[in-house]
Formats: sequence, structure tokens, C-alpha cells
Amino acid sequence: MASSVNPTVRRRRLGQELRRLRELKGMTAEEVAERLLVSQSKISRLENGRRSISQRDVRDLCGVYEVEDQRIVDSLMQMAKDSRQQGWWHAFGDIPYSVYIGLETDAESLRTYEPQIITGLLQTRAYAEALIQGALPETSVADVEKRVQVRIGRQERISAENNPLRLWVVLDEASLRRVVGGKQVMREQLEHVAEMSQLPHITVQVLPFDVGAHPGINGQYSILEFADAADSSVVYIEGVTSDLYLEKAPDVQKYTVMYEHLRAQALNVEQSRQRIEDVAKEYAR
Repeated sequence: MASSVNPTVRRRRLGQELRRLRELKGMTAEEVAERLLVSQSKISRLENGRRSISQRDVRDLCGVYEVEDQRIVDSLMQMAKDSRQQGWWHAFGDIPYSVYIGLETDAESLRTYEPQIITGLLQTRAYAEALIQGALPETSVADVEKRVQVRIGRQERISAENNPLRLWVVLDEASLRRVVGGKQVMREQLEHVAEMSQLPHITVQVLPFDVGAHPGINGQYSILEFADAADSSVVYIEGVTSDLYLEKAPDVQKYTVMYEHLRAQALNVEQSRQRIEDVAKEYAR
């Protein structure tokens, strides 16, 4: 399902280049906003890649930054055009975490910690459906199905024959014990996780209850890394009404260190797979 042109990544790269041009010019976002008679927040949103950018915006910004090389201007204009295309996920309508899907689609690796549920990329259809219904009780049947299809579509990144996403998951033991959809659904779900964990590009560890307090106690987060050196790593924290994306190096480093501690405190790969299989057998009784 991955498109050859990823609009989320194009917006992000374009925003980074525009920020670089502004900083080379020695201007603040406020000064640029004053020149263009727009809000400072618009300039910030364009630079962080969270909103689409028009070719007119690029032209105006290049004028402010006095970019004389027409090849650079043309390249940025093309990026702006590409950034307004739609990714495969847009076919399903308004998806609240579409920015994240765009990043995940282009990522080279993903490290994630899940304290309550099985991570989305490893969910079975039955588990995903029961989970979405439980988490969003007022959602229509049609919208639940749409979300399930998007979740299944995302999983193509870890099943791709060429360059699959490298996935490292730390699951809190609570995610194995929380019964979502009934015992049969849970048994099949955990068997699926155990099976997927044997793939060379997927690593699953379980953080057992007896670890006690740990660095991930405050909740779920993911760290996305990209093959292109121009794309900085991103920490993604999912929220109920809005999501948080952290890209500053100190923030990413802090969460990376936290993740290393989680990996060290979790059961090793073989012990984790055994724990998952043991809990799955409990659901079969």
C-alpha cells in the first residue's frame, strides 16, 4: 500500500529545508510572519511539517529568503506539490492519526512500548475490532471497520518482502492479561505475536509485573527512525484528542535512554516468547 510519494515525509523534509533557509538568512519566524502578513504559528506549522504547504507559500518564502538559485526554488516547489498528494490511508477518509501513519510508512525502524494493549502492527483483525469497539463505544460499525482496515493496511510494512520495517516492541505483561474480545480472541492474538516474534526483523520483549516501577510507567510511546539522514528521529506519543511529536535531539535522546532501560529490565527474547505462549495456553483452558 505504500505510495512512491509520501506526503507526510515530503512536508516534513520541505519544512526542514525552509527552516534551514530562514536560519541562514538570520531571521526569526516572527520576522518572516511580519513580512508576509501571516501569523507566526503558520510559519511554525509549515516548518514542522504538520500542515500542507502551497507552491505559493514556497514562492513567497523563497522571496523573503532571497533564494537566487532557481533550481532550489523549483525543487522546493515540486516538494510542495508532492506534499499535497494523498497517501494510501486517505482513501479511508478522515483518520485522526494520519500524520503518524505517514511517518510509519516511511520509517526504517520503530521501537515502541505498550503498557496496556498489543501494539497495532501485531494485532489480529478480531483483536483490533474488539479493541476499537471497546475504546470508542460510540463509534459506528462502519467507522470501526474503516479503522480496522487501516490498521491491517499498516501491517504491510512488517510483512513486505523488500525492506520491511524493523520493529522492536516491549509489551507490559498487562497487555497479555487484559482480555480483549474474549479468551478465544486473546489466545489467537498471543499466538500471532509469538509467531511474528520469530521473524528476523521483529523483536518482542515482555516487561513482567515483578519489575515494579520502571521508566515507562507514564505510558505508551514510540520512536521512529528513518533511512535518510535528513530525516530526524521522531518520538510519538498518542493522545485522546491530540498527539505529540517530539523531534528535538535532547527529547529523542531522553526517550531513547528510557527505552534502553525498558529493554534491559524486560525478559529476554526467548523468555518473552515463552511467557506469551504460556499465557496463550491459559486462555485455551
